[in-house]
Amino acid sequence: MQLYSIDIFSGVGGLTEGMHQADFKTQIAFEIDVFASKAYELNHCDTAVITKDIRKVSIAEIKKKLNGKKIHLLAGCPPCQGFSSIRRLNRTQPVVDDRNDLLMEYVRIVKALKPYTIMLENVPGLVDYNLFRKALEILKRVGYKWIDFKVVNVKNYGVPQSRRRLVLVGSRLGEIQVAKPVEGKQTVRQTISDLPLPEVSNDPLHKIFPIHTPEVQKRIELTPKNGGSRKDLPEKYSLKCHKAENIGFNDVYGRLRWDDYSTTITGGCLNPSKGRFLHPEQNRCISAREAALLQSFPMDYKFPIDVPRANLALMIGNALPPIFSYIQSENIKQHLLTHLG
Repeated sequence: MQLYSIDIFSGVGGLTEGMHQADFKTQIAFEIDVFASKAYELNHCDTAVITKDIRKVSIAEIKKKLNGKKIHLLAGCPPCQGFSSIRRLNRTQPVVDDRNDLLMEYVRIVKALKPYTIMLENVPGLVDYNLFRKALEILKRVGYKWIDFKVVNVKNYGVPQSRRRLVLVGSRLGEIQVAKPVEGKQTVRQTISDLPLPEVSNDPLHKIFPIHTPEVQKRIELTPKNGGSRKDLPEKYSLKCHKAENIGFNDVYGRLRWDDYSTTITGGCLNPSKGRFLHPEQNRCISAREAALLQSFPMDYKFPIDVPRANLALMIGNALPPIFSYIQSENIKQHLLTHLG
């Protein structure tokens, strides 16, 4: 039985990559960002990509693209940045952000297409807000009687990275649960240690990383290998902004540890001032390829390199790790096969 899927807010295709590894065939992907849409098309040329604001996509347009096909899994990662812990800091309310209502666009399309199963991934903070509870109520009302959601860490699903995410699965067919963690730990060493030095690599993505001023480069060189941080530097090399008491973001200008998970690969992953993104051993920030591998993308996954480095970092950091998507999608596939034969 061929299983069909849709990817809403698809980004560069991390979610789709996992669904494809689990034998789903993605019919349509929706992505507003032209750079991310280009990356998606480089890797998933058989999927129809609609590059526009989902709020301007009609149900009639979607159904025309589907041409009568029934959707087995509708999955998506609505960008609800206003609910992220970094954006909120100590606030108890979400940050006002016009992307917060995109969750209801996901619900709108589920209501109209009524796929057999659904999957949603988002920031953990979303569970605390009325918008999420409203979405749950609507989904149950339109037939998704079986819904399960959990805040999990992708490091427990074969991803070499610590990254807490909310994942929700739902079904109209019967009881379903979020996939259980898998055994084993994937480390930074297992993931990127075999890569050649960027300067001798034939991979153009591996050659992309920032070049710093002599002063910053000196601080990087003085940062102890394998997990060192800015706190290990001699006093005279500390930046003024780092000397104040109770300064946050202690991981900035820190090195990754070989035999541990990486810290969360964010949209700032190609800038060591944004987090612990220095190579464990070499005196540089991780490369774009290393960041993608730590997100669990395959080595041959394509990204456009003719884009600003900041945009490339956002594409990689905002993606759903494909291995995590695969494990959740495989779990849903087994559910579908049980109930549909």
